[in-house]
Amino acid sequence: MTVLKTPPSSATAAPAPRKPRGAGRRREHQREAYVFLTPWLLGAIGLTVGPMIVSLYLSFTEYDLFTEPRWVGFENFVRMFTEDDRYLQSVKVTLLYVLVAVPMKMIVSLLVAMVLNTRAGSNGFYRSAFYAPSLLGASVAAALVWRAMFTEGGTVNELLDGIGLNTPSWVDDPSYTIWSVILLAVWQFGAPMVIFLAGLKQIPRELYEAAEVDGASPVRKFWHITLPMLSPVIFFNLVLEAIHAFQVFTPAFVIGGGRGGPADSALVYTLYLYQAGFEDFEMGYASAMAWVLLVVIAIVTAVIFRSARLWVFYGDKS
Repeated sequence: MTVLKTPPSSATAAPAPRKPRGAGRRREHQREAYVFLTPWLLGAIGLTVGPMIVSLYLSFTEYDLFTEPRWVGFENFVRMFTEDDRYLQSVKVTLLYVLVAVPMKMIVSLLVAMVLNTRAGSNGFYRSAFYAPSLLGASVAAALVWRAMFTEGGTVNELLDGIGLNTPSWVDDPSYTIWSVILLAVWQFGAPMVIFLAGLKQIPRELYEAAEVDGASPVRKFWHITLPMLSPVIFFNLVLEAIHAFQVFTPAFVIGGGRGGPADSALVYTLYLYQAGFEDFEMGYASAMAWVLLVVIAIVTAVIFRSARLWVFYGDKS
């Protein structure tokens, strides 16, 4: 005899699966996060993204701040490389500044960091003293003092004359002006120095002790231990300093007298961009220059990142 089973009633049906208690809390936390992020999002859109979009549009127009922009297409970009000699001069000066100031600043900051990493340089006073120039940054006051030091009859000329090196006024001679700007950048080595010092302290002391047992000289220890172990820090500092170097403005503006120095010898890219936009009122042309600079910085940064796999060593790699 077969017994037929009746289907369970709705009262005895299995309950529907419940959502995890944590899901509702996560959504609440996300809403709270967006509320706190709202001021930053508004600032990013209104002060960064929005102006960038407007600048991109203006780069294809002729605009003098007083009349309506007139669309000219790629005319501004063609003019840069075919008709504007001052633009090409600013590119040359900026490339010289980047190619010389960045390596010199990196080398000086690394050497000072290595000295401060020794027992003799471990005093906090020395670290503060060497870092002080970076606190001044690219301030107008520091640049004015620097200009006074390198002018005719200034401190630097007097010191060089005292050892028999007769040099003209650095800020008035086209052959010397950009070098005074470069030396000012090198003098402000405190920020990369601190980063190098932190990296040096992370290198295991056992590596140096093993090298000493093998009879390695200080030079070999530097090339085969310090540099490889410090390569991620070198990479980080190189990216930051390269980006900052392309954007240099205040030192060149002050030392060059606001016009880029004699014969445009200190006419860096951003200074010419400023003159085009706010002195000549060619805001469309200046916007095009700004976007070219952005693309160049992006390419240089990408090349540094791409090359990092060839020379940057990470300790966790097998």
